[in-house]
Amino acid sequence: MASSHSLLFSSSFLSKPSSFTSSLKRFVYVPTRRFWPRQRHGFSTVFAVATEPAISSTGPKKTEPATVPLPSNESSDKLLKIRHTCAHVMAMAVQKLFPDAKVTIGPWIDNGFYYDFDMEPLTDKDLKRIKKEMDRIISRNLPLLREEVSREEAQKRIMSINEPYKMEILEGIKEEPITVYHIGNEWWDLCAGPHVETTGKINKKAVELESVAGAYWRGDEKRQMLQRIYGTAWESEEQLKAYLHFKEEAKRRDHRRIGQDLDLFSIQDEAGGGLVFWHPKGAIVRNIIEESWKKMHVEHGYDLIYTPHVAKADLWKISGHLDFYRENMYDQMEIEDELYQLRPMNCPYHILLYQRKRQSYRDLPIRVAELGTVYRYELSGSLHGLFRVRGFTQDDAHIFCLEYQIKDEIRGVLDLTEEILSRFGFNKYEVNLSTRPEKSVGGDDIWEKATCALRDALDDKGWSYEVDEGGGAFYGPKIDLKIEDALGRKWQCSTIQVDFNLPQRFDITYVDTNSDKKRPIMIHRAVLGSLERFFGVLIEHYAGDFPLWLSPVQVRVLPVTDNQLEFCKEVSKKLRACGVRAELCHGERLPKLIRNAETQKIPLMAVVGPKEVETGTVTVRSRFGGELGTIPVDDFINKINIAVETRTAL
Repeated sequence: MASSHSLLFSSSFLSKPSSFTSSLKRFVYVPTRRFWPRQRHGFSTVFAVATEPAISSTGPKKTEPATVPLPSNESSDKLLKIRHTCAHVMAMAVQKLFPDAKVTIGPWIDNGFYYDFDMEPLTDKDLKRIKKEMDRIISRNLPLLREEVSREEAQKRIMSINEPYKMEILEGIKEEPITVYHIGNEWWDLCAGPHVETTGKINKKAVELESVAGAYWRGDEKRQMLQRIYGTAWESEEQLKAYLHFKEEAKRRDHRRIGQDLDLFSIQDEAGGGLVFWHPKGAIVRNIIEESWKKMHVEHGYDLIYTPHVAKADLWKISGHLDFYRENMYDQMEIEDELYQLRPMNCPYHILLYQRKRQSYRDLPIRVAELGTVYRYELSGSLHGLFRVRGFTQDDAHIFCLEYQIKDEIRGVLDLTEEILSRFGFNKYEVNLSTRPEKSVGGDDIWEKATCALRDALDDKGWSYEVDEGGGAFYGPKIDLKIEDALGRKWQCSTIQVDFNLPQRFDITYVDTNSDKKRPIMIHRAVLGSLERFFGVLIEHYAGDFPLWLSPVQVRVLPVTDNQLEFCKEVSKKLRACGVRAELCHGERLPKLIRNAETQKIPLMAVVGPKEVETGTVTVRSRFGGELGTIPVDDFINKINIAVETRTAL
């Protein structure tokens, strides 16, 4: 699932030495950072952020910030043209500096552009040379000239400059005439445009070459490995600076680094790429997600189920996965002369459960939900932390209903989706309704009814949405929902799909009022998408600073000296007995214990000195609320439980 990025930035964390005030001053002077401003989550959809506030209990709060507008390719034709032309200028620069380099393709992308070359590996020093040559080309203000030629003429020109990849591209172009774009009279490329009028329209101070990566030609690992140069381009130098700030903030939030720093998860080479190990702290967060998910589904009338991870290969023949999805499935295994298959989807299992008995119209709707682990083959080069893995757990559910029930069921899914996502701090969505494509199954009547039901449910919910005409699956219309994180990035998350295909393939039926067999409507839906990917988004959304109710460790108990250790053990035990996730740390001087707790992003520190032992209290500091004073242990536990119950900060 790809994400569409609305780009934003903020200044870095500011730090200032200080000491704990009031009670903690009794123990030690602690040089520590203060978050003033708290530089984390103040990102909006369109603007770059200069300042931001402290985190809230359920999600990052956004303010009215000083802004630098950052347009997207969709909102600015000018920007799209600049980026496309930059790709051509870069290719021209590369071939000037490296005459043996062969060009392939060079499109614009979300944040800039890239171009793939068949050439020797490039270095950072090479990128600097290429950028200088690009600057020279831009400064010459060369015209971009469009030319139409016949296929034969295009072939002749490509052969004359010995560009085999361009010949392959030409073979894939079906339209005629063939369009060519020239940069002055010095360089040309097969291209449909659009481009700026002259290279001088590009602000060279708003362009930067970012990185080099390997990429297989046509994405085929059996073909040539190419050198892909990524660049970013903007309309102004200020926009580039804003984007670079955004990049740094995104890097700071990278879930792979935070996952390692906070000991949340790992990918173990000995086990294989794309297979996630949930560490104890990560597993705590996963368990909170799962328990919340289950509770809300039961409240919304779903039956929770569990199904196997493997099935006979014949099941996947019936479903059509072996015909249309085989490249994403693992090899079959033979067991007692029968072929079995690791599941890539949960849908066929849920259909088998529906078919286990005769269903009546009175039984519908039937809603079944499962946190089902699936396995899909991904190329090793495409694996990316928790975002692209080979084994993952979908929050999968299927609804079997009558035609007239579609709207109400979709509305129910929308309500449940909002309830779950808002619980975890996601309140801004981008919603798309995708309609019937050219090739599809099912009659006109049912497509019309289903599409209208989805549209009516969205209208009834009051959500704004875009219509993607012809963008639906071949088996039915769908609603896709992207969540917006603290950086304004959008992540494909929830999906609701009406399916006319699988009910027919499996011949599932219900008995109507006349005792006739009829075909039910099947609705696929996922709210979180997968637990792994959602956890990755959650980590980056909060930058690892989870709110109290979600934090894997809520309290760290710290003795001033080992003389208070026994009392600290009693406090820790009592906290855990009352449902508080607490741990005791000792063996270091208090300043280091405090710094370690800050580094590990622990929401609450309970410091114990001689006076606390004497009075049965703890001196509390909140990561988000500062100094909370000295509190009786029972009162401290009560405050935590109330904060967790209401999902507020302490």
